[in-house]
Amino acid sequence: MAQFQILGISLVLGLLVGLQREVTHARLAGFRTFPLITMFGTLCGLLGLTYGPWIPALGFASILVLAILGNLMAMRNGKSDPGVTTEVALILMYAVGAYLVIGPLPVGIAVAGVVAILLHLKPELHDIASRLDRTDVKAIMQFVLVTFVVLPILPNRNYGPLAVFNPFTAWLMVVLIVGISLSGYLIYRFLGPRAGALTGGILGGVVSSTATTVSYSRLAVRSADVPAAFAVVIVMASAVVFGRVLALIGLIDVDFLSVALVPLGLMGIFPALLAVFMWRRVGRAETSRSAGETGGQPRNPTELKTALAFGVIYSGVLLLSAAAKEYWGDRELYLIAGFSGLADVDAITVSTAQLVKAGRVSADQGTEMIVLALVVNTLFKAGITWLFAGWRLFSKILLPLGIAAAAGLVVLAF
Repeated sequence: MAQFQILGISLVLGLLVGLQREVTHARLAGFRTFPLITMFGTLCGLLGLTYGPWIPALGFASILVLAILGNLMAMRNGKSDPGVTTEVALILMYAVGAYLVIGPLPVGIAVAGVVAILLHLKPELHDIASRLDRTDVKAIMQFVLVTFVVLPILPNRNYGPLAVFNPFTAWLMVVLIVGISLSGYLIYRFLGPRAGALTGGILGGVVSSTATTVSYSRLAVRSADVPAAFAVVIVMASAVVFGRVLALIGLIDVDFLSVALVPLGLMGIFPALLAVFMWRRVGRAETSRSAGETGGQPRNPTELKTALAFGVIYSGVLLLSAAAKEYWGDRELYLIAGFSGLADVDAITVSTAQLVKAGRVSADQGTEMIVLALVVNTLFKAGITWLFAGWRLFSKILLPLGIAAAAGLVVLAF
């Protein structure tokens, strides 16, 4: 009975991929050939259980020969095609059919599903590749470097006098931050001027709200009249920070998230609502045109020096926070949190979440530290706006950012 189940799944998966190839008029194999190939792989796998692995190997070789002969016949008929996608899909689906015999069924089903999706999304994937420039590819390759090259070789053990520095964990936090920023960066790159003020602010907050504030404040200096879109972008980017912080906390410690959700949510909801109100009041067309014409391109967040800088800041904040809790007192702990918020809240967020998860800091105290850092960071961005753009832009963002900071102070007080 189990063999019939495996053969049935093999048939369905082959039909799925074969249907896609039939629709695209593949010359080598289609709706009938692919299920035959997949079932052939399954039968070879079943026979291999009894008679040895040479049978699946022989079946694999026969598929290669058929693919080569099919190409030779097509070339003789003047129908040569330089692509090898169908041939690779044939070989892979044979392997899927054989794998279903010995491996978990969900894995084989997932592989076949991915094959069908990749084949079907050929135009979209080619369009994405054509729109990536050298800078974008560099950003992706640098993320691969920090994730799949650097991270696996780091030791996963604690070092230092307080045993809080773990190279693997520290770099894992770097990967987490860089991955979030890279996703926002690539979406921003694809949307470009079409992003508009509201979407641009959301993506700016994902990449870096502080960098977004500096960028649009500098643009305001060169504008005779400050567009309302600048304020919408800055306010929305500042509001997204609260959601970004909650996401980071949830990825590290879900129990800590349940404590921090309400106070951080209250701080972020007001500027988000006011940003939407400002956007609707001024008009979508005007804010989209203003942001699209003058918006700056975000920097590549995967630069190795940026990743190293965050790793150093994160490790320093983690060590100082642990030392303050162990040797000093709560005043020094909050001072560290406040000073950390002057630059960026990512480092204090992930370091505090790690301390809470390890039981070195309570969830309530960790929430207070992050709230204090967010208050300082919000006021710092308001100060940046005043310093670079003056009253014209500062007056537009004062109310929403002021409410967010005031909400944080209320949380700290009560």
